[in-house]
Amino acid sequence: QLQLVESGGDLVQPGESLRLSCTASGFTLDDYAIGWFRQAPGKEREGVSSISSVDGDYDGTTYADSVKGRFAISRDNAKNMVYLQMNSLKPEDTGIYYCAASLYYSTTNVADYEYWGQGTQVTVSA
Repeated sequence: QLQLVESGGDLVQPGESLRLSCTASGFTLDDYAIGWFRQAPGKEREGVSSISSVDGDYDGTTYADSVKGRFAISRDNAKNMVYLQMNSLKPEDTGIYYCAASLYYSTTNVADYEYWGQGTQVTVSA
């Protein structure tokens, strides 16, 4: 059974940083493009960032305009982990953050991903 698990969410103040982690059981993250998504209360889930599979364009990353220059996605293949480093957090970054895996696409489109974690809550508030 393929499972993704996110961790690292927390309550932080504006301007602070968090690092989210995504790990998998039942499969190797190397083989998949991994995306980070978020969903704020009352809003649709939106793409934040993605990273290509190792066999694909290894350096391929994408970011939503709203997080460019503040967030960074990365892999640790030895640990079977994908991270989302979030700096200079803003209240509008608040939401449940999900990681997702796709065999075919490295995008920030929700519809392109087959496997999803349960999410981790990030709250940015003074």
